[in-house]
Amino acid sequence: MSDITLLDGSIGQELVRRADVMNQRLWSTRVLIDHPEMVGALHREYFAAGATIATTNSYALHRSRLAPLGMEAELPGLLQSALHQAETARAAHPQGRLAASLGPLLASYRPDLDPDPEIAAPRFREVAAVMAPRVDILLIETASSLREAEGALKGTTGLGKPVWIGFTVTDEDGTRLRSGEPLAEIAPLLRDFAPEAVLINCSPPEVIPAALDILAPLGLPFGAYANGFTRISEGFLTDAPTVAALEARTDLSPEAYAAQAMGWLDHGATILGGCCEVGPAHIAELARRLRAAGHTIA
Repeated sequence: MSDITLLDGSIGQELVRRADVMNQRLWSTRVLIDHPEMVGALHREYFAAGATIATTNSYALHRSRLAPLGMEAELPGLLQSALHQAETARAAHPQGRLAASLGPLLASYRPDLDPDPEIAAPRFREVAAVMAPRVDILLIETASSLREAEGALKGTTGLGKPVWIGFTVTDEDGTRLRSGEPLAEIAPLLRDFAPEAVLINCSPPEVIPAALDILAPLGLPFGAYANGFTRISEGFLTDAPTVAALEARTDLSPEAYAAQAMGWLDHGATILGGCCEVGPAHIAELARRLRAAGHTIA
């Protein structure tokens, strides 16, 4: 049997659902401002469910996301709040680790908006440099193109903490990034920047196996954490959308999700978790199945 790293599940989407703030642009940042204690409580739930890594509520904390709302100056304080809530939750679970979430600079699933990597790198570095001293992992999430991944990797290397990178693939084809580029073309980036793990995230669970088969020969620990959306709608791929444009699946119960994720082990995955619409109950069921199968959750 294997040692499996069990990530947490949805942070941002779970928070906006609980706080009922789906239809506004600040997404989970609004919850961090108005209800910071809710963030810490969610981290604690995931640790209690069996997750060994807490992912900070910082996915959307970039100067480029806050500036259009006149909130650019609030970035430092918001980063400190996100870190504090994760640290507080980890205090009761000292074996747990913290991962600093680094989402896309402008919008998820929008490779057409990706800035040049030389422009993107310092923007990622500004956030990563603040978080690195207080976390165990720098987690780049939802990279939808080679260009986006390059900018994020340039901005996070050399900060003294392991870098993990998550890529998002199309809803229909696990072999292609949302940019349309073949997933296999990430190989040179991984060689050049040497992240310590590569993942597939925020993609339908059904397309994960094909993506994992591409990651397997690349020589890094790998895994996946899928979303529970019906699809990434056209309404969400517009300028300044809200998550109200996305619809949750009704067929992805904790049991159904855990069954899918357990199948990823057969493709060589050693890192599992959940993304949007995958909550604490899903992670608890996945942890139960891992232990029942004889795996060690590390």
